[in-house]
Amino acid sequence: MAMYVMEEMPDIHGTGEQVLYPRFAMMDQVSTEELIRQIASSSGFNVGDVEGVITQIGIEMAHQMAEGKSVKLDGIGTFSPSLALCKDKEREKAGEGETHRNARSIVVGNVNFRVDRKMIRRINGRCLLERAPWKSQRSSQKYTSEQRLALAVRYLEEHPFLTVYEYRKLTGLLRTAATNELRQWAYTPGSGIGIDGRGTHRVYIKKT
Repeated sequence: MAMYVMEEMPDIHGTGEQVLYPRFAMMDQVSTEELIRQIASSSGFNVGDVEGVITQIGIEMAHQMAEGKSVKLDGIGTFSPSLALCKDKEREKAGEGETHRNARSIVVGNVNFRVDRKMIRRINGRCLLERAPWKSQRSSQKYTSEQRLALAVRYLEEHPFLTVYEYRKLTGLLRTAATNELRQWAYTPGSGIGIDGRGTHRVYIKKT
């Protein structure tokens, strides 16, 4: 039996309307060792064989993605590597005379995952849901959306960029609410906030 909670959506349009959406209340995480034992128990393969196959799959996936390929596992999903700059390197800028980055300045920064629809169907076929008896944590209502925007703009007057983590500390919003609201500000003309970077390296900057 899986449990869920209803979590509040951010009121990015300032309508005052409270909208809730369901979210899993994660109670535990299955370790590799436990997964191996479960597979061995239900398949007839011994634990050593299952562990060896899983280890080798990980090694071979790394080899293939190092060649710039994505890896699709039927029934599971597709894994695609993404690039990032080394931590001590500045971002490349367009134009003549600007610094340009070579291959030694670039690394694989993350692996993106897109789930196979067959996996979604399998999960739904076995998922029995029950509403959790506790309430989910809510974002702070200390500031209005306009006040939060002012806090973000003031922060960017003193710092080169703003992360979702820092915005959460400034405003008291939960992660999803903070991410959605910052993205909304970035695409709102005249907000004074822009976006730089992608994925896990995305930050918010002062837009003039």
